Amino acid sequence: MDLRHWNKIYQNKSDKEVSWFQDVPTESLQFIDELNLDFDDNIIDIGAGNSRLVDTLFDRGFRHLSILDISTFANEKARVRLGDKANSIKFITSDVTKFSPAEKYKLWHDRATFHFLTTTEEVEKYLNVAQQAIMSGGFLMISTFSKTGPKKCSGLPITQYSDSDLKAIFQEHFSSIRCFENQHRTPWGTTQDFVYCGFKRR
Repeated sequence: MDLRHWNKIYQNKSDKEVSWFQDVPTESLQFIDELNLDFDDNIIDIGAGNSRLVDTLFDRGFRHLSILDISTFANEKARVRLGDKANSIKFITSDVTKFSPAEKYKLWHDRATFHFLTTTEEVEKYLNVAQQAIMSGGFLMISTFSKTGPKKCSGLPITQYSDSDLKAIFQEHFSSIRCFENQHRTPWGTTQDFVYCGFKRR
């Protein structure tokens, strides 16, 4: 992951100038609703950027929330936006492939980070971190560009995935819950095809 690239993006662009922005992360929230999590469960949002997911989860009553992003500027923007709520949220600045989790999570949420890992080595490192970080019986929710999605994002190459690709990657430590495809509308009106998959840690 390119730290300088992501710091530049979050330092110089507003939310509405990045393709992945969602006013309301509807698909993620609907999936999370199906998991019947407790308000005391640990939840981490990977590559959170300035995502509004943590805002909604906090407002719903979840109190053990962490957000991880490689960019210090992304975390600072989120901290400012959240105001007093930020005092109850853990901000982690790290490349996800180098993350050393200090606690176990009931939910690992990743929307649009995994597809930026373009080498086998990066994917293996991600898998190692995820299987260490997620408790037995915990959940991994991941979304990436699908096979009909973009081939680049933010000027960077990405890897496209099908649901069967994701199931094959995570099957050693995780059981599949369900997958679905979704068409995301960017802030400027174009569309991007995503695939979402949910897994349970064995």
